[in-house]
Amino acid sequence: MLASLDGIALRAGVGNATLYRNFPVRDDLLLAVMQTSIDAAVAAAQELARSCGPREALAEWLAQLTWQLRIWHDLPYCLATARSDPRSSMNSGTSPLITQTAAMLQAAQSAGDAVASVAADEVFELITALSWGVDRFGDDEPAARRRVRLATAGLFT
Repeated sequence: MLASLDGIALRAGVGNATLYRNFPVRDDLLLAVMQTSIDAAVAAAQELARSCGPREALAEWLAQLTWQLRIWHDLPYCLATARSDPRSSMNSGTSPLITQTAAMLQAAQSAGDAVASVAADEVFELITALSWGVDRFGDDEPAARRRVRLATAGLFT
């Protein structure tokens, strides 16, 4: 269940006007909480792209991203909901994740390691759905990696 912004302000010990001034809508607050994790994930993906072949880098990125997105209960739901609202700040905030996915997917496609007919936004939506499953089924990291391998098998040539 999602907490109201007024409830969050009360728990944080700040006035609701202060919270609303800095975070007019829930997505703004959620994005601020996630920003460090997004930046770290992108940096890790860029390191994977430098240190691994395109197929291995993409496969590892998808496993790591799934694991990262499952951290906060209902985050995958929030991301999926935001994708249907073009005005949501979550879309611009998570765009670096999609951009990184696109770069790694393109490298794998260029190397002949991934099917050409798949788009990065489709892959990101799949990973979002997988992260929901990882959270709901209580997967540990090895189980999550297996779930990602199974679900993305058709992505790779």
